Amino acid sequence: MQTMATQPKTLFEQFLAPLFERLIDREALIRLRDSIDWPTQIDAFTDPQVVYPEYYTTSNFHGIPKGYLNIDAALTYDPITQYVLPPGETWVRGSLVQAVQGSPRRLLDLGCGTGSTTLMLKRRFPQAEVIGLDLSPPMLVMAAHKARVANLEVTFRHGNALATSFPDASFDGVCATLLFHETPPAVAKAILQESFRLLSPGGQVLILDGNQRTLRATDWLNTVFEEPFIRAYAQGNVDAWLGLAGFERVRTEDVFWLNQLSYGLKPRSVAEPTPTEPPQDWAEWENPYPGAGPLPQPA
Repeated sequence: MQTMATQPKTLFEQFLAPLFERLIDREALIRLRDSIDWPTQIDAFTDPQVVYPEYYTTSNFHGIPKGYLNIDAALTYDPITQYVLPPGETWVRGSLVQAVQGSPRRLLDLGCGTGSTTLMLKRRFPQAEVIGLDLSPPMLVMAAHKARVANLEVTFRHGNALATSFPDASFDGVCATLLFHETPPAVAKAILQESFRLLSPGGQVLILDGNQRTLRATDWLNTVFEEPFIRAYAQGNVDAWLGLAGFERVRTEDVFWLNQLSYGLKPRSVAEPTPTEPPQDWAEWENPYPGAGPLPQPA
């Protein structure tokens, strides 16, 4: 009788997992885990009205059983992510934060996870109301813990980016970091439609995620971290998705080699006047995000 062939290990299992074992301070993680009353905190963040999409409950993101509904995913997300966003996690996330234009009053971070980008937004815009939304109560527990340690007043809510329940035109900016490669393309498109609804006229959407061009050209990257939807994401085009959702002045730029940052603006009311002549500073006319400035440079 022939034995059933075993499934080959992924690149992550063969090479990166052993490396992370050496880089991560396991004792510190255990202390952090034991310092949090997980059942109580998870219960506090869980909204019983939230309906989990099937893809979310049946996918083992990064090979972790139950994906982001697993406490282990919440505990290990930050220690691992700091090593997989070259040339540096802070620099990559900072590309989105620095690109937020103007002085927004309300900002929404969709799929906020452990709140790393959310807290950076609050630091840059201390007077703004900043809200992080995520489907995972354990991830929200970690986000709230980080906000308390940083002494930052940020609201974290359990919710689905597909249907947030926030009122129409209630935010000046909506962003998502490393969310779309973890969703089926149809879900990503629906999230952009919801973002369009949530933005006030002239509001800005910003999407930071894997570089679709790089992922198409370098297939082994799609294998490394065991993301169930990353190949479908790589074959898509965030610019096209933004245009389909109704955004204008859409643009995508590379963030280093591995990531990309996409922008879009919700059109202003047709009743509002639009400029018919370029401003005196022609460079400002050419750049739809004059307040963004250059990307932050890696340290």
